[in-house]
Amino acid sequence: MAGIAAYGVVATSGAAVITSKTVHGTQVSQDGLPLPSTVRKGGLAYLTPQEARTIGAVFDRLIPADALSIGASEAGCVEFLDSQLAGDFGKGTSTYRGGPFEQGTAQQGPQFRQTPAQRYRMGLIGLDAYAAKQHGKPLADLDAEQQDGVITDLEAGKVAIEGTDSKAFFELMLKNAREGFFSDPMYGGNKGMAGWKMLGFPGARYDYRDQIGKKGQKLNLIPISMVDHSA
Repeated sequence: MAGIAAYGVVATSGAAVITSKTVHGTQVSQDGLPLPSTVRKGGLAYLTPQEARTIGAVFDRLIPADALSIGASEAGCVEFLDSQLAGDFGKGTSTYRGGPFEQGTAQQGPQFRQTPAQRYRMGLIGLDAYAAKQHGKPLADLDAEQQDGVITDLEAGKVAIEGTDSKAFFELMLKNAREGFFSDPMYGGNKGMAGWKMLGFPGARYDYRDQIGKKGQKLNLIPISMVDHSA
């Protein structure tokens, strides 16, 4: 693995002295803290198999496979979400949930008593129950047109979900599908950097000194993931 040059400025009585050192065999963030570890492989960490099927069906209707790229589930968005729900995001670590839970204005945004993991658990139950009521089968077993109809009803707030608003649940799933499709592959999604390749995003490159003078040219840079820099 190539070393990463780290620079610092040391103040002296006369002038600032720039120092540098090369860090080998480790992953560090800009503030010097270790980067998150890659998502573990094999099995689900939070979702049940049925929940994974349902969310996979939803994600593949939100980001379907087409001529430009693979679909959401093939890109690992379900694995991305499963890992996130098993961690701090799913536990609502960074959100205030102490109440009082009163209806605010649209500008204030929603506040939920449940954690994101709990919202997904109840939301997917409600979504499958609604699909079964409308079509006699869970969402993942419906055809694409029927799935679109159920998801459209969810977005419109027509699906009863315990403890949460169905429109807000749809928006949460859409947000997480996008995150899984375009985040660094180290988090479990964006497999093969499919999302980045579709956009032409070069990924986590160290610098662009070799490209500075190539104004107006198509660079065709191969994306680089933080996974590629692992020791």
